Amino acid sequence: MYLGIDLGTSGIKLLLLDKEHRIRATADAGLSVQQPHPTWSEQSPQAWWEAVEQAVAELRASAPEAWRQVRAIGLSGQMHGAVVMDGAGQVLRPAILWNDGRSGAECAALEAAVPDSRQITGNLAMPGFTAPKISWLRTHEPALYAQIRQVLLPKDWLGLQLTGEAVSEMSDAAGTLWLDVAQRQWSTTMLAACGLDLSHMSRLVEGSEARGTLLPELAERWGLSASVKVAGGGGDNAASAVGVGAVRSGEGFVSLGTSGVLFLVGASYQAAPERAVHAFAHALPQRWHQMAVMLSAASAFGWVTHLTGSTSEAQLSQAVDGLPPAQRARAPIFLPYLSGERTPHNNPHASGSFVGLRSEHGAADLAYAVMEGVCFGLMDGQAAMAQGATPAAGPGPALSLVGGGARSDAWGQILASGLNCPLQRPIGAHAAAALGAARLAWLADGGAQDQVCVPLPASHTFVPDTAQRALLLERYARFNALYPALSPLF
Repeated sequence: MYLGIDLGTSGIKLLLLDKEHRIRATADAGLSVQQPHPTWSEQSPQAWWEAVEQAVAELRASAPEAWRQVRAIGLSGQMHGAVVMDGAGQVLRPAILWNDGRSGAECAALEAAVPDSRQITGNLAMPGFTAPKISWLRTHEPALYAQIRQVLLPKDWLGLQLTGEAVSEMSDAAGTLWLDVAQRQWSTTMLAACGLDLSHMSRLVEGSEARGTLLPELAERWGLSASVKVAGGGGDNAASAVGVGAVRSGEGFVSLGTSGVLFLVGASYQAAPERAVHAFAHALPQRWHQMAVMLSAASAFGWVTHLTGSTSEAQLSQAVDGLPPAQRARAPIFLPYLSGERTPHNNPHASGSFVGLRSEHGAADLAYAVMEGVCFGLMDGQAAMAQGATPAAGPGPALSLVGGGARSDAWGQILASGLNCPLQRPIGAHAAAALGAARLAWLADGGAQDQVCVPLPASHTFVPDTAQRALLLERYARFNALYPALSPLF
């Protein structure tokens, strides 16, 4: 039995997986985000651990026999967050999260200080990444910065609580701007630009390797064997890829989580920083991946659900599903930049907008516009990733559709038509990251990759609709005209 722990932005998810690929039980615990100033986004690491303990208690109670059989634990987590600790291992301040936009000036300064930073890291310096957050602390909280002796990523702070060791792995480390992504090792040049050195960094392993063993006192308290291994794990998107079986070159997925992601696996390192495309190491050895990332996806739909006073996201999604094409054509256009944007704009100040609102528009029209706007943002990412490639004559290869937003049939169909490729919604798609973490634990326990990382069966396949795609392309042209027109006003 293998336990996957996924540290998301809005909650912790735990999942028990057996060797027949059956999910035996899951448990969840919610988390909140603090925003003490505009563009800031923070969480308390202690709240993460309390959520883990809560979910563990729930899982033990619901599946006691399966729980006792756990052989290894895998970790998945929100990327880019900065947990800073002093020499005694105490957390110095709330963690600064992936969607925090305060460090734009520090990004420019980092790239000026290291002119070849994009070649080393494979990425533009963006406020979401970890390195500029530390540079921001250096400038704005110098007394606290002077106490920093260790910087950990969110899931790796959980790993420290589990094993007593500070360890990271390649996929999450690639999102710090401190990793030489091609060589899969820390870059002393990039560290020095932030006033850090290797002593501040965790030991690196591959995601499918063991990072350590569960602490004896924790194993006893949780009712587990003292020999339970803890795997390196993966950043949330790399773990999701392992979860759905996207581990071979050309395979990938679309994720509708808090953020939106278009993820494609490659057998080699392929950087495209000039288009704000991420080039990261995968959670498996000798694998890399490209990602186009937008900062608001399912979170934007949750926002519009609350804004319109709708009963639930599921009810509002059903209302969108019932909108006829003529009504969709008259809906407002939505710019989905509620938390700034990464691919392709790299603009933390980008803001959300409804354009074309009229008195006849209701909740379903606004919800459709949000779904469509997220689709358009992912189409921007698709174009950025494919730049220079010959346009395909027809639909592209099938991708998996994962994340909480994947539950919506209406949204899945919009995305399939907009991205012009079949989207397969795997069974258990909403828990892909936790499942991937459990699979990485299985690999760390000696499992064979071709037997562990199998594709998940699809519960539904969305195929591109020609008429719907024609409408989307017409509205996408208007969407593309809006960003350059409005961005000076942000």
